[in-house]
Amino acid sequence: MTIRCAITDDEPQARKGLKGYVEQVPFLELAGVCENAMALNELLRTQEIDLVFLDIEMPYLSGIDLLKSIKHPPKVIFTTAFERYALEGFELEAVDYLLKPVTFERFLKAANRAHELLSAQPSTPAADHLFIRTDDKFIRIQWADILYVEGMENYVRIHTNGGTHITHATLKSVLEHLPDPPFLQTHKSYIVNSTKITGIEGNVIELGKMQVPLSRTLRDSVLERLLKDRLLKK
Repeated sequence: MTIRCAITDDEPQARKGLKGYVEQVPFLELAGVCENAMALNELLRTQEIDLVFLDIEMPYLSGIDLLKSIKHPPKVIFTTAFERYALEGFELEAVDYLLKPVTFERFLKAANRAHELLSAQPSTPAADHLFIRTDDKFIRIQWADILYVEGMENYVRIHTNGGTHITHATLKSVLEHLPDPPFLQTHKSYIVNSTKITGIEGNVIELGKMQVPLSRTLRDSVLERLLKDRLLKK
């Protein structure tokens, strides 16, 4: 399991040290480094983050105050020079509480604890739809109506039988909420509903009158999946 994490600390040396530690742990993927709580707040709005290494005492807004303001916060490992915050940190269900200066041995112990907790989380119950926010309202999209999903950095276009919807999300986060099968990634920027495929020619997938790219690196695995699902015959 890969854990997407972020580092937030107003001290440059602390950020540098934690970044070096993260790079040594194979299951940690660094998604962002923030110098204050407001920068982290923006990062959490635009990306899927599993774990935050969070300093407590920072200008304008403390790490604890930020955590209290988030409805569904990611897992948090507090990093601070002050032991007096330990009780409040654990009351907020922090994974761990690291006192500065943080040794790599202590960092790794906390990271392993986060890995165990995240790996043990129950999977989301099966459903048949997505709820997305577009403009100022939420809309429900049935999986069966989706033709393909197109990624555009921090936004996605969901193309359906009834039209196209744009929402603020990453392609990765959408893929995690779609069932496999029938959805599969055919390109770094595209997810396709394999039941809607009407043909494949070269590196192009046909969905009726629509076409989406099939990357060279994914072509063999996509064809293998379709053959396995009996959507194509030898």
